[in-house]
Amino acid sequence: MDIFLLILGFGCMFIGIIGSIIPVLPGPGISWLGLVLLYFTNAVPSNYWILSITLLITVVISYLDYIIPAKGTKHFGGSKYGIWGTNIGLVVGIFAPIPFGFLIGPFLGAFIGELIYDSKNQKRALRAATGSIIGFLASTFMQFLVCVLFLGLYITIVWRYKDVLF
Repeated sequence: MDIFLLILGFGCMFIGIIGSIIPVLPGPGISWLGLVLLYFTNAVPSNYWILSITLLITVVISYLDYIIPAKGTKHFGGSKYGIWGTNIGLVVGIFAPIPFGFLIGPFLGAFIGELIYDSKNQKRALRAATGSIIGFLASTFMQFLVCVLFLGLYITIVWRYKDVLF
């Protein structure tokens, strides 16, 4: 049973890394689940400090994933219309049947939102839309980094208890 949990946890780690890039999957949450599965094995003693700290990191990163694209829009001069457009575009882009909809959606949402706010200032709308893309990419990079760090932690723990596990 330990080997099955070990393989399942390792699979969660890789799905989490993929999920950090694809917005439909909650990457850090799936990676954290992989850490939890590791502690369900009989060979690895429970460490609630590691699980608590990594859960806190997962919750904060997941929250920031929704905030950072909107903040990027605002930082590049976007209005509330552009921020709402970014959020709506992100949701629509995830479910849209177009390639890279998760990138195109926030960009178009911010652009359209800014055009609704001020239809004559297309330069401002483009700048705000660019900010939404930069915010989205920054958020994706943070999630990817956290998932890779969780994988490193997972491998370190497995390496430490390899004699007991195998």
